[in-house]
Amino acid sequence: MTRTQRLQLWRAIHGLIVTFLLTAVAAPGAEWRKLHDVVLYEDNRFYAAFPSIVRRPNGELLVAFRRAPERRALGDVSITHTDPNSYLVGIRSADGGKTWSPNPALIFAHPFGGSQDPCLVQLRDGQILCASYGWSLLQPEAIAKLKQPIARHGNFVFLGGFLLRSGDGGHHWGEPIIPPPTPGDPHHDIFGKLLPAYNRGALVEGKNGELYWAVAAGSTNAPARSGVHLLASSTQGNTWRYVAPIAQDSKVEFNETSLYETPKGDLVAFVRSENFNDQTVIARSSDQGKTFQWRNAGFQGHPHHAIRLADQRVLLVYGYRHAPFGIRARILDPECAEPGKAPELV
Repeated sequence: MTRTQRLQLWRAIHGLIVTFLLTAVAAPGAEWRKLHDVVLYEDNRFYAAFPSIVRRPNGELLVAFRRAPERRALGDVSITHTDPNSYLVGIRSADGGKTWSPNPALIFAHPFGGSQDPCLVQLRDGQILCASYGWSLLQPEAIAKLKQPIARHGNFVFLGGFLLRSGDGGHHWGEPIIPPPTPGDPHHDIFGKLLPAYNRGALVEGKNGELYWAVAAGSTNAPARSGVHLLASSTQGNTWRYVAPIAQDSKVEFNETSLYETPKGDLVAFVRSENFNDQTVIARSSDQGKTFQWRNAGFQGHPHHAIRLADQRVLLVYGYRHAPFGIRARILDPECAEPGKAPELV
């Protein structure tokens, strides 16, 4: 999908919209039908996107998303994903998603740039982590003085990733946790340090108490290709250690990745690919992340998110960035063995 197509798609979206579907989840093959749409948040002064949701132990729903000024309303020709005033904010629902708090609460404003794609994970003890990353707006002459190589988008320089923690249900957040750089990634931030690990996608807390995070990284190999790697934490995200590559290839690039742990304990990664006809890639580990095998899942789409249903099947939702565009889903078997064979819900 070209950048122009992405912008055309987002121009049609003024806020965050959730579609409610009805299905008999205990009966595979049951008919799905849409009940209604609910607007979670809308304000024409802002460009709101990239939501992530968790359900609190008390049933409350918390949604984090990225909000930036609607630059076209200020005279610019377009909106973009990089914005120096892109902040992480949150809204809540106490009635199962029917109504939402009208005014988003600030989660984090990065002191050196705009933040992107908040990804929430709720731990078993009730704490919430939010993973994100940032871009810093610099003048071209300042960019030229930076230690190379850097990741750049126009006049924005990549800051790498960070995590935030809340111990009170997302009402207050601590100082950013800066993860270590991913081994092999040569890029630097605006301070000349190697980029902290980053990614857009779901983290997962394993049965063994380990917290797993799939992170993207550049490569020092030629030709340079981005790959996805596994980090793990035994300190609930305070410290991280490198475990293993999830997916890397000399021709195919991998980035945005969401993790899921099956009932048997396999770690399954749903991976966005590049130079691969936008094919969804699935990577699996049966040894707690020490080794992974990746393969083509057999359908197009990204990014992905997987949740467990009451009957142990898995609802996999993903973006479809080809005409007619939109969001699609599949109901997978509990172990996510054959995702490409599951019927696609449009």
